[in-house]
Amino acid sequence: MALLATPEVTATALRLIDLHKTYQGREPVHALRGVSLDLLAGSVTAVVGQSGSGKSTLLHCAAGLDTPSRGAVVVGGHDLTVLRADDLTRFRREHVGFVFQAYNLIGHLTARENIRLPLVLAGRDVDRAWEGALLEFLGVTDLVERLPGELSGGQAQRIAIARALITRPAVVFADEPTGALDSATGAAVLQVLRDSARELGQTVIVVTHDAEVAATADRVVVLADGLVVDRLESPTAEQVTARLLKKGR
Repeated sequence: MALLATPEVTATALRLIDLHKTYQGREPVHALRGVSLDLLAGSVTAVVGQSGSGKSTLLHCAAGLDTPSRGAVVVGGHDLTVLRADDLTRFRREHVGFVFQAYNLIGHLTARENIRLPLVLAGRDVDRAWEGALLEFLGVTDLVERLPGELSGGQAQRIAIARALITRPAVVFADEPTGALDSATGAAVLQVLRDSARELGQTVIVVTHDAEVAATADRVVVLADGLVVDRLESPTAEQVTARLLKKGR
């Protein structure tokens, strides 16, 4: 189907500049040690690494959920690290989408109400033409009056993707989006994310430990000890697995 035109996006949708994150404690933990990345609009990037490599910290800082100790996070030309807390919350709500492993749908709200929730929280009207096009694109038009408990895992994740896209965000972060799904359903959800990047101009960042999931991305970024140690273009699952098993940097 032909989707409605999306807002113009800059060539670089997300820029991380010398990103550092240190958690203070009895022993300081240096979760990020100087990560720099430029991610293009309409691209899908997978972030992989062993446990403790900094994947989750990178996602949280890049999405504005956590504050880096040093460096800058630029989304659509806006530096999140200089925004006040209220402005950051507002910006994140309107320009950043999230897809989680556990879907995070609200059980007593219908699928349609879950999808519209970011608009309600932002005090924005529903663009019904965009909503209708989005629902058709994701194949969930017939599901919107159901409660989350009446949806399969794949259906629930598609509703969660619709919720992430309803505000037409500059960047969508997907944290282990197929972790709770079987392989066939997971593959279908990944196809939806890839299609949303290409058809809607979204920039999608997938954090995953699964080489098969990572191999569906345009590019894989490999983290180790809080540093980017490799980048793989158009990778295969075998290449991702081999790189993850490789010792050292």
